[in-house]
Amino acid sequence: MGEAWIRTLGNGLVRADRVTEISSTRGSLYEDQGYSLKVIVDGKGHVLIDDGGLQGSMPERLEYARHMEDALLLAIDEARESDASMVISYEPERERWSAAPVSVLTGRLPEVV
Repeated sequence: MGEAWIRTLGNGLVRADRVTEISSTRGSLYEDQGYSLKVIVDGKGHVLIDDGGLQGSMPERLEYARHMEDALLLAIDEARESDASMVISYEPERERWSAAPVSVLTGRLPEVV
């Protein structure tokens, strides 16, 4: 089984197996509207989504954020089942999580033994 990594908003990577918490807030980092989603690793928060454009009431936005948390958990589970190491990224234009093998993202093919 490969490792699962999660891409942060700042294009950093955190190991999925080190995530201790997934949380979301009712507004984006800079706006009262929308929501943001982050993971906690070693006591430090890493923002994955910051969406100031999501409209709706606070309960609707929080429900959507919970949906994105659940989708992230599913993406992590699927990535962990892969034989290759995978990077999970949020695609804002499609509003979904995607996973790609590290070898595809780095352009390096795995060694054959």
